[in-house]
Amino acid sequence: MGKKIKKEVEPPPKDVFDPLTIESKKAATVVLMLQSSEEEILVKACEAIYKFALKGEENKATLLELGAVEPLTKLLTHEDKTVRRNATMIFGILASNNEVKKLLRELDVMSAVIAQLAPEEEIVIHEFASLCLANMSAEYTSKMQIFEQGGLEPLIRLLGSPDPDVKKNSIECIYNLVQDFQCRITLQELNGTPPILELLKSEYPIIQLLALKTLGIITIDKEFRIMLRDNQGLDHLLKILETKELNDLHVEALSVIANCLEDLDTMVMIQQTGNLKKLLSFAENSTIPDVQKNAAKAITKAAYDAENRKLFHEQEVEKCLVTLLGSESDGTKIAASQAISAMSENSASKDFFNNQGIPQLIQLLKGDSEEVREAAALALANLTTSNPANVKATAEADGIDPLINLLSSKRDGAIANAATVLTNMAMQEPLRATIQSRGIMLAIIAPLHSANTVVQSKAALTVAAIACDVEARTELRNAGGLEPLVDLLRSKNDEVRKHASWAVAVCASDELTATELSKLGALDILDEVNLSGNRKNKFSETAYNKLLNNNLPLKYSQTGYLSSSNIISDGFYDYGRINPGTKLLPLKELCLQEPSDLRAVLLINSKSDVSPPASTEDKSSDIGYGRSISSSSSLRRASKDKTKKNISSHFRTGFGSPTEDKSEPTSGRNTALSKSGTKEKGARKGRGKKEEEKLKEEEEILAAPKLVSDGSPEKEWYPPFDPNFLMYIHEVNKSILPITNIKEQIEILAKYVAEKMGGKISKDKMPDFSWELHISELKFQLKSNVIPIGSIQKGTFYHRALLFKALADRIGLGCSLVRGEYGRAWNEVTLVHDRKGVIGGLSPPDIYIVDLMFHPGMLMKLKSREADLYRFL
Repeated sequence: MGKKIKKEVEPPPKDVFDPLTIESKKAATVVLMLQSSEEEILVKACEAIYKFALKGEENKATLLELGAVEPLTKLLTHEDKTVRRNATMIFGILASNNEVKKLLRELDVMSAVIAQLAPEEEIVIHEFASLCLANMSAEYTSKMQIFEQGGLEPLIRLLGSPDPDVKKNSIECIYNLVQDFQCRITLQELNGTPPILELLKSEYPIIQLLALKTLGIITIDKEFRIMLRDNQGLDHLLKILETKELNDLHVEALSVIANCLEDLDTMVMIQQTGNLKKLLSFAENSTIPDVQKNAAKAITKAAYDAENRKLFHEQEVEKCLVTLLGSESDGTKIAASQAISAMSENSASKDFFNNQGIPQLIQLLKGDSEEVREAAALALANLTTSNPANVKATAEADGIDPLINLLSSKRDGAIANAATVLTNMAMQEPLRATIQSRGIMLAIIAPLHSANTVVQSKAALTVAAIACDVEARTELRNAGGLEPLVDLLRSKNDEVRKHASWAVAVCASDELTATELSKLGALDILDEVNLSGNRKNKFSETAYNKLLNNNLPLKYSQTGYLSSSNIISDGFYDYGRINPGTKLLPLKELCLQEPSDLRAVLLINSKSDVSPPASTEDKSSDIGYGRSISSSSSLRRASKDKTKKNISSHFRTGFGSPTEDKSEPTSGRNTALSKSGTKEKGARKGRGKKEEEKLKEEEEILAAPKLVSDGSPEKEWYPPFDPNFLMYIHEVNKSILPITNIKEQIEILAKYVAEKMGGKISKDKMPDFSWELHISELKFQLKSNVIPIGSIQKGTFYHRALLFKALADRIGLGCSLVRGEYGRAWNEVTLVHDRKGVIGGLSPPDIYIVDLMFHPGMLMKLKSREADLYRFL
């Protein structure tokens, strides 16, 4: 046999790398392997990274730090299917990390991920690609990238996937996307509602829940509500509510139904099928607080429509809501109160809550939860608006005190609602008095200081409603409530400014409050507001006029008109015309100024700085006008010298000069008056005893107010006293007041005024009537621009018109005072005639101008003011 020859093994090729099995315990090494070009290494590296990422957030952050994300993004488009699948799985896990999301947005990989949703791809790729998109869609920028890259359509298709994880991820991503309006429009175009409804039949609760959440978003739009109704979606929702095992889905199902109930056709359909009654019964009997809360919210949403409210009332929804008020859950109480607020727009429902509902709401006002108290107050605010019966029911249920207490709440809404209820209650006078007695004016001050415009507006409205009584205004004034009220007049909010103006107008009804408002700058602010075309309103104009009516000097200076209801009282002064926005100086400041060439300021003041003794007042009532004007004129001439000295002396002491006070005798009687009295005694020889006694009493009247004030320095400034004007008042009261014929009263008073101011003057003699010189002499004599009206012996139109108005007001003779141009002024009176022309009839009244210059006492009927005045004056 031949010898066997051993066959030699051929050596491996020199250019081939021998296979090497690598085991690495370092993530950094595996990340480096992602740069390999070998599919097998890439597959194993991705598998290792996937397992590593699954272990927790720290590992995801580590991979990000090692730079794994960028090479992995390139593998999403790798030719090898396994590599591509593993890379997709990694991104499904990594995308839950916020920093990874941020980097993925920068790398713009969304289109590559969406491409993995293609029908030909494996289910596992669908699962993790959809998971990646679901995680990314939680942020707005990524959401828009998904939408713009066309991700919505494949996601809708995957809702029909056989894999539940794919369905879950897809519906979650769609839920995030449709929160944007543009995405909802595209979803509607793609007919996405039916596949979403199909998910309600899923055996997996999480899929059902996400489907319900998505429906809750999209049914905000009417088109989706119609699509849901047409696809029998309501049946699916109601079946969920009827299934006790699905009670974890009831809250979201009710949210969808709440949206659907806003649609009238859906509402009618639910009612006709009897499902509305079932729904209300379900809400009333449920033991789950969130279910009851959402049911009440559903009613609230639907009740904003009038027809829906009507349908709800027919189903006795009010009983359900009253039951829900008794829930132990604050959320349910709030929702039920809000539903009652919405239902109160229906008058029948509002009446139902009169006995059932209002007492329960008032009990909620006494609770600890601020949110509950706010919601209950809102319901009461709506129930009591324009409903006196509910207002009465609120009061009978002892609601006043808790409502006033609510004004100190920390929640602006609660304060505003409580103020609204109190305002509604104050419309009834007995309740207004009760509210005022419980300290409302003190409690409302804090809301007036609020920075919230709604609270400011409601608080000001409450002040306007309560301040109808003098006691309430006094309480508000004493508590310091006028200052914040005036501040609200400056508000840039129209509603706040309007209601504050209304409140100021009400508060200005009495003189003390009006004076305080003016001191706080209300007149100046309102003047500024009314000059603005955008900021003024009818209430600001009313408030300004009411304040002016309590500041007649300013009113006459600004408007040039005083009506018959504007009664001139002591302290009134006529400064002359001033332009809008110009500030009128106070009387004291004008009195303390040196005389100048400015127009004289005319003063009306019959009141001394102190009250005369009682015995003197009794005597003053006996001083009369006399039997005729001529006898009064004689009296005037007899006391002329005495009066001049008395006016001059007392005018100066009106400023409170201690030097002049010291020059008086210790008895307190003015020496000038004493000397004048001696001269008058000589002049009265030969007169009758009766007339002598009358003149003596007249002197005592003129002198009496001065007796007390001249003995000691004054501590407070008083306007200069006008004894002549005081004498005029007594004469007019004695002689004109008893006359019953109004026209005769006017004529006699006009002649009296003309006599005191220089008598009748013909038109051609007007240039020679040197009244200007007379006024200048008085200024020099009194050392002031302020001249008491009684010291003027030569007066022109505006002097006489002012004196006529001042005296007419003292005897209740209605007349107006009108300022004209070029130093003119006149009085207008209103007379009513009967059919025969006799004054005092029932025919429409006529306005007459009273002549005080050319033909004193003559009345001229006013037809065209401009033409008649030109002829008359």
